[in-house]
Amino acid sequence: MALPELIDFKQERIRTLHYTWIAFFITFYVWFNMAPLATTMLENLDWLTKDHIKVLAICNVALTIPARIVVVALIDRYGPRIVFSLLMIVMSVPAFLFAFGDTFIQLLISRLILGSIGAGFVIGIRMVAQWFPPKMVGRAEGFYAGWGNFGSAWAALTLPWIAIHFFGGEDGWRYALAINAGVSLAYGIAYYFLVKDVPKEGATKAYHFVKTKRTQPMTVSSYRDLIQYLVWSFPLVGAMGILTWKIGNVVVDGKPILSDNLLYLIYSILAFIFVIHVIKVLQVNLPILKAGIPENERYRWGNVAALNSTYFANFGAELAVVSMLPMFFQNVFRNMTNSEGSLIMTATFAGIIAASFAFVNLFARPLGGLL
Repeated sequence: MALPELIDFKQERIRTLHYTWIAFFITFYVWFNMAPLATTMLENLDWLTKDHIKVLAICNVALTIPARIVVVALIDRYGPRIVFSLLMIVMSVPAFLFAFGDTFIQLLISRLILGSIGAGFVIGIRMVAQWFPPKMVGRAEGFYAGWGNFGSAWAALTLPWIAIHFFGGEDGWRYALAINAGVSLAYGIAYYFLVKDVPKEGATKAYHFVKTKRTQPMTVSSYRDLIQYLVWSFPLVGAMGILTWKIGNVVVDGKPILSDNLLYLIYSILAFIFVIHVIKVLQVNLPILKAGIPENERYRWGNVAALNSTYFANFGAELAVVSMLPMFFQNVFRNMTNSEGSLIMTATFAGIIAASFAFVNLFARPLGGLL
């Protein structure tokens, strides 16, 4: 897939690729809208503290893990077009609520829910895979992921400027976030009418979407893989437990944000979810393994584990850095001034520098897809 083909909008698959990376771009644009405006929020809200910001940053990623699991099940059942559209539309609600929240609880709940928009990435992966044949899917996915991931950089580049220089005033950051939410709502509606799940015919016919009758856990190829599946399922719930513990240990206004009773309740719910998951996995897989898996449907769970570990390391690091970089630059270089005595490291300039980190995705991800 050469560059001229990427701008050949007469091809439906090329139009679908562009419509889909824009959707992914918008989900990241909304997901990371707080990081470049955190210091501006601190300056304009008397009651907001750095401890509050730390909690909100944790909440921003807390529900992304279960959201992606739920979303992929919905994709198998209803297709990527409907799921992507609904995700952007539904997540615009907490985005608006966060923009105009007047109490920490409002910000906390809306931010926690808004973290689910991070599941948008996996929807587009499925959509693009259904429109391109295996020999081209790597380049297509790389292009999709590179430009989509740039949404976080675009948030850092533009939102401080919109808040401070376009709107200004103590509520400028609110209006910037409201525009951010409005973009998600508008494009969520548009995306539904712009794309379809699969081409009518052509090179990807073997990969066409087929609706599942019901959602269920993954199927594995051997009893050994079944054990590995169960072992690797625990970190998903464990990560939620660690995030809960981390939030619970944060002290705001002299008190822990979560009481001990509430912590134990959440831990109990997570344990119950894990037990139900194990039972469901066994119910689905044991009869299938007993009947035997066709050779052409077998795969090694080790491949899944290796890819999971790689993604955990590289994208996990990116999430952490993107979430804190603008505020880090402002805090570390807050005393830096120019010859006229004006601050150099403003929120706008910090956003521009922070955006350079995610900017590399424009080249790195397409290169990975090409390789």
